[in-house]
Amino acid sequence: MGSVAVLQENEARQPIEGANGYLTVNLSALSRNYAELSTLVAPAQAAAVVKADAYGLGAQRVCSTLYESGCRHFFVAQFDEAVELRPALAADAKVFVLNGLQPGNEEACAQRDIIPVLNSLEQWRRWSATAKRRKCNLPAVLQFDTGMSRLGVPPEERSTLAAELAGQANVEILFIMSHLASADELDSGQNNDQLDEMKRISKEFPGLDICFANSGGIFLGKNYHGQVARTGIALYGGSPSIGKPNPMAPVVELDVAVVQTRTVPAGAKVGYSGAHVTNRDTRLATIAAGYADGLPRSLSGRGAVYFEGRRLPIVGRVSMDSITIDITALPEGTLSLGSLVEVVGPHQTLEDLARDAGTIAYEVLTGLGNRYHRQYR
Repeated sequence: MGSVAVLQENEARQPIEGANGYLTVNLSALSRNYAELSTLVAPAQAAAVVKADAYGLGAQRVCSTLYESGCRHFFVAQFDEAVELRPALAADAKVFVLNGLQPGNEEACAQRDIIPVLNSLEQWRRWSATAKRRKCNLPAVLQFDTGMSRLGVPPEERSTLAAELAGQANVEILFIMSHLASADELDSGQNNDQLDEMKRISKEFPGLDICFANSGGIFLGKNYHGQVARTGIALYGGSPSIGKPNPMAPVVELDVAVVQTRTVPAGAKVGYSGAHVTNRDTRLATIAAGYADGLPRSLSGRGAVYFEGRRLPIVGRVSMDSITIDITALPEGTLSLGSLVEVVGPHQTLEDLARDAGTIAYEVLTGLGNRYHRQYR
């Protein structure tokens, strides 16, 4: 497992001897992003989506910072994530499980003060039965499918659920929710279709607060905010909207160390299967990260890293533990064993890296492995 350090602002770029890579998480930027998103959705509450270990950045450190910034609603995807996170948060913080509960987890969920998001009649009935068996009132959230066909109570189950809700007093529904499928596409007609469906659901289940907007949905306007908005990729510095300038502060920097440098002649084959062949004398550097560290193989021959603002292209195939870059553009001797190159930072955003890899910033961010030395400032 990677080690963890807590750094002051002026220490954050100083190398720690022996690490192959440094993943720096700027907690001040995280806090600023939360404050900005909170202002945008006010008077609604801004919740934080911290699933997948807070998008790979360390859920406990991230949640501690967000709690200090005023956040009290935290969403994870899996029950095991909630079990790990719940003891690390104060009693007034709420932890929600987006996927709801697998059969058999209901009692443990109730004991641990974790709140399930119920996505079907079956999950609802199991949770209601648990409340009756315990002879207590248990909180829950109801999620509805408004057109994404992924999670949530489907339209054909809504009337049955409404009738069963009316006849019980053991489950407290904190709010109803759904998920926008195309919120990052500001002009998508699907956004308005889902909003109309959510309004219909609200009439069928009157008097309940609404949680609808994700990061992209926040920027669709007040009609989407409801009473609780779920901040996700935007919280971590990712762009919430396709084709628009990113308004969020960058939270993550990734620097990787050089393992070796060499000079090869024209005609030299580089990497597996000789996928790259040099056309001149070329100086190469091998850096200590690969697809096992979340840098996709699809970056082969397409992506780049940076050193002092100079783009250094990836040549040959990305390997499991290493990547070869062309450093001919740098003065000879600039890079040597242990030198750090920028993978994500001032000259290359998460979106830039994702574009070159043919994927999305979510996948890049959540895929960054645990072999990097993580440092928080």
